[in-house]
Amino acid sequence: METLTDGVVTLVRWRPEHRDAQVAAVVGSLDHLAAWMPWAIDGYDDAKGDEFLTRVASQWESGEEYNYAICTPDHELAGSCGLMRRGDGWEIGYWLAKTQTGKGFVTRASALLVDLAWRLDAAHVLIKHDSENARSGAVPARLGFSQVGEEKAEGRIPSACSGVNVVWRLERPR
Repeated sequence: METLTDGVVTLVRWRPEHRDAQVAAVVGSLDHLAAWMPWAIDGYDDAKGDEFLTRVASQWESGEEYNYAICTPDHELAGSCGLMRRGDGWEIGYWLAKTQTGKGFVTRASALLVDLAWRLDAAHVLIKHDSENARSGAVPARLGFSQVGEEKAEGRIPSACSGVNVVWRLERPR
């Protein structure tokens, strides 16, 4: 479970030794990420990278979340994805470095996380994205999720966001 792959994309559990690559990927994509991700609005640095890695290690151990580095076929860090417990289901979240968008990596990573959710006995899987983020919304559509509603976003709203999240759901196969 610490490493998942489909032969093209590899998901690797985040570890402290990934900090420099993680921070570099975020900092190099801040204009892209801050438009959509509240955690990127105020910039990013080594301390925030350390905080992220400490938090995801604790969440992994508790079984609350499973967060992964998304690695390309060339072993480059493309971004991050995670599976977050939500009652009897799980929710997928993701981001990519600006240079890694449009290559199908998030769709592949999300498919791997859906498979993991089924192994964890999830009743369903959710993906949520801002209504203005059409590229993010293409991922659940490609994977067979159904759009089930909208909800008001909580917390800080990044500049490109509408403040309305589209909610997609995929039911466990019978």
